[in-house]
Amino acid sequence: MKNVRRSVPSLGLIITLVGFPQISESIFTPVLPRLQMVFAVSANRAQLTMSSYFVAFAVGVLIWGQLADCFGRRPAMLAGIGVYLLGNVGLLVSGDFRFLLVSRLIQAFGASAGSVVTQTIMRESFSGVTGAKVFARTSAAMALAPALGPLIGGLLQTYWGFRSVFSGLITLSVIVGGYACCRLPETRQRVDQVSRISQMQVIKRLIGNPVVWVYGLLIGGINGVLFSYYAEAPFIFIRHFGFSVVQYGWSGLILAGASLLGAVLVNHLLTWWSPEQLISWGLLLSVMAAMMFVIVTYGEQPVLILISIFLTFLGLNIALPNALNRALVGYEDVMGSASGWFSLGYYLLVSGMTFGMSCLHNGVITTLPWYVMGLSVVMLVVYVKVVPRQVDVIDKDN
Repeated sequence: MKNVRRSVPSLGLIITLVGFPQISESIFTPVLPRLQMVFAVSANRAQLTMSSYFVAFAVGVLIWGQLADCFGRRPAMLAGIGVYLLGNVGLLVSGDFRFLLVSRLIQAFGASAGSVVTQTIMRESFSGVTGAKVFARTSAAMALAPALGPLIGGLLQTYWGFRSVFSGLITLSVIVGGYACCRLPETRQRVDQVSRISQMQVIKRLIGNPVVWVYGLLIGGINGVLFSYYAEAPFIFIRHFGFSVVQYGWSGLILAGASLLGAVLVNHLLTWWSPEQLISWGLLLSVMAAMMFVIVTYGEQPVLILISIFLTFLGLNIALPNALNRALVGYEDVMGSASGWFSLGYYLLVSGMTFGMSCLHNGVITTLPWYVMGLSVVMLVVYVKVVPRQVDVIDKDN
């Protein structure tokens, strides 16, 4: 079998590819109340455009991960972007809510290639402390992109109507597809033969590893908290506090600031602390801030609420890049398939958590902070109970 020298994609391209699915997830949030009115559906049904996105996304990461192993990273990525473009066109021409929902599923299925294939490229191109720092920077983009989504969606809706959001997504898909077509190298070492990988063996390896389960819970849980916030926040800030759509969009920069500061702290603190220690401290900060979130929400002070949200997501953004970097150590020989199955699991968890938030939606603004605090506590407890012990066992064996 012929081996070729692999090229490493630029950080700018990686950030673009990992960011466009995130924007697509959250750009809907400021238009949810508008979609509810235009299509004459309940708020809970309007929120299905968020939770259903992750179902199709979860299926997509599995399929694109396997296709990336079989045919290469570049073909899988370009095909995914093509499907993503098709879904965006469907959103633009949708005339009823069902067609809109189906188009949203197609969009999510295609966009998922940007997640799983890019993470596969990153894991095989960077390792060790360098890998942790690259994941920190791209994790900032993964959090920054959905934070910008509400602002972009709010501005487009305000000046050109809610369908301009879909036109904007079509433009984004064309730009990203052109960029990837011109600049994305093939990073898989063997490119001249279809890989024969036993998916059952990959599944058994993943299921039998408790650390993989815990990191899946963390990554899914952190993203579940993020997108539960995006599903519920418009009804809190726009409906309850009377924010305009654009004002709500600007509030997303709070999360952007948390993601950027988290990335800076991770890059700095990795010099002294291990990734496992950073995850523990990040989760602890998120729990404490979530408690503050609960308390200040009862006082109905928007400024204090936004501060508590910033601190909560700062802690989560310290934990997330380290969890992403450590999750599949030891699976380099089947990275595409392992990434696909692993991502399937945690995106199903994200979908379940986002759907859970839509089920709990009752117009009471304290529901979200209690939900965020509960999830943060669970993640911290499970992590400190399992992962440090597994690391100790590995150290003793070595």
